[in-house]
Amino acid sequence: MNELSYRLFFKAFSNKTRFEIIRLLRREQKSVTEICKDLNFEQSRVSHNLKCLEACGFVSSKWNGKNKIYSLDKKHILSILDNIDKHIERYSKRLESCGVLKNKSCGVIK
Repeated sequence: MNELSYRLFFKAFSNKTRFEIIRLLRREQKSVTEICKDLNFEQSRVSHNLKCLEACGFVSSKWNGKNKIYSLDKKHILSILDNIDKHIERYSKRLESCGVLKNKSCGVIK
């Protein structure tokens, strides 16, 4: 695997909008309208970021009548998130005290 793919993978997680969508879809599948309502984001913002997440394999969609329902890739992305949770559980104090990550110029998610 190449370095660019790794950078782009983590870039998908580092964007606040995509991060919030991923967190929301981790709990349950949702339509664009539901995501907009739950996150208080405009429809264009959500749709734009869902398009990115779907193109990159983070989420998939299916039609349910007139609604397109989005869900997280349970086989791959959910297991990655579960491993991240374990890491955070183990190293949360170190993460929270890391001055480099707290630097606003690093683009940290708040």
